[in-house]
Amino acid sequence: MTKPEDNAFQAAFWEAKRALAVASSAAFSCHGIHEGQQYVLSCLWEEDGLAPGEVARRLGIATPTVTRAATRMEAAGLLRREPHPSDRRLVRLVLTDKGRHLRADVLREMAGLDERALRGFTRAQRGALLEALEKVRHNLASGGSR
Repeated sequence: MTKPEDNAFQAAFWEAKRALAVASSAAFSCHGIHEGQQYVLSCLWEEDGLAPGEVARRLGIATPTVTRAATRMEAAGLLRREPHPSDRRLVRLVLTDKGRHLRADVLREMAGLDERALRGFTRAQRGALLEALEKVRHNLASGGSR
């Protein structure tokens, strides 16, 4: 029989993930960015002109997710779609001036969220938490069962 404490990790993780999403939404909305779009922007700041599939691969998410985000971001004036120079079936996501100029603000917000989330943690605790989250990610991504 399953006891409530058997699911304590999932409940705590879900609550922390939700709190981070709410805080992210508040932090980025004042810049006209929806939560999650900061990662698409980060990819394009590293290498502008990527195809949606390449952004998806780098972020570890599905291409349709990037395509939907790009549609919203294009409507907000953060990027534009351009034909791919060597494959007319593809498009490239190219930052607009507005998208490029948000870099410092978004990076500052991301750093602030990290600091807020990890307030009170020692350097060693922060390292241990990151290591533990990577282990969780690996365990779940490896596809192994029970």
